[in-house]
Amino acid sequence: MIERKFVAQKIKEYQIQEYIANNLKNVGHSHTKMIKTPLGEKIIISASRPGLIVGRKGQNIKELTKTLKKKFGLENPQIEISEVKDVNLDANIVAERITDSLERFGSQRFKAIGHKTMENIMDAGALGVEIIVSGKIPSSRAKSWRFYSGYLKKCGDIAIVGVDKAHVQAKLKTGVVGVKVSIMPPGTKLPDKIELIEQKEEKVEEVKEEKKEEVEQKETKDEVKKEVNGEKSKKKTSDQKNKKKVKENES
Repeated sequence: MIERKFVAQKIKEYQIQEYIANNLKNVGHSHTKMIKTPLGEKIIISASRPGLIVGRKGQNIKELTKTLKKKFGLENPQIEISEVKDVNLDANIVAERITDSLERFGSQRFKAIGHKTMENIMDAGALGVEIIVSGKIPSSRAKSWRFYSGYLKKCGDIAIVGVDKAHVQAKLKTGVVGVKVSIMPPGTKLPDKIELIEQKEEKVEEVKEEKKEEVEQKETKDEVKKEVNGEKSKKKTSDQKNKKKVKENES
């Protein structure tokens, strides 16, 4: 019974995310998060242009909250909008931009669009990029064109966790064209990356030991000098006393 509740909750979250992604087009929508709070459901929408999502006097958000209440049975949905910092490092936004430009300019300029987006992503600091455009481009036969640059992981845990992926479809006159974008952001930690630890040279330690020995030698020399000076002063005082005794005896 508990497993069924968790599965039903996850299916509901996925349906809400899909509904928001389908409704928010040409807005630079990246992804949505759903968090349960004591007051109600908190939905965080991250996008590159949050002003278009809000609308005039917050009309778009009000309509979205009403539809979420009616369609999905949410009691008190609280919608928050967060702005994406770097647009060129988000796979969903990049894929949406490529589809918009393909639908606007057609399939003849797909190479220029692919190379330009790839350069923008690499200039933003990404470790690796891969853009695959598949469909009836530019001829009537279906082909797949690949634009890649840098270093990108294809297998392992990092390929799942560390690589941002997106798959979008562009509807052209010739037919549907699929756009797949994979970006490895600059903050990913690779397992095969080795960092060398710098160690201090042994010469520094030897110099320190030599200095200690020199200080000890100086201290011993000073002690010897003090002892010698003390003996000399004792001898002088004893000689003076003897001279005084001799003078007294003569007198």
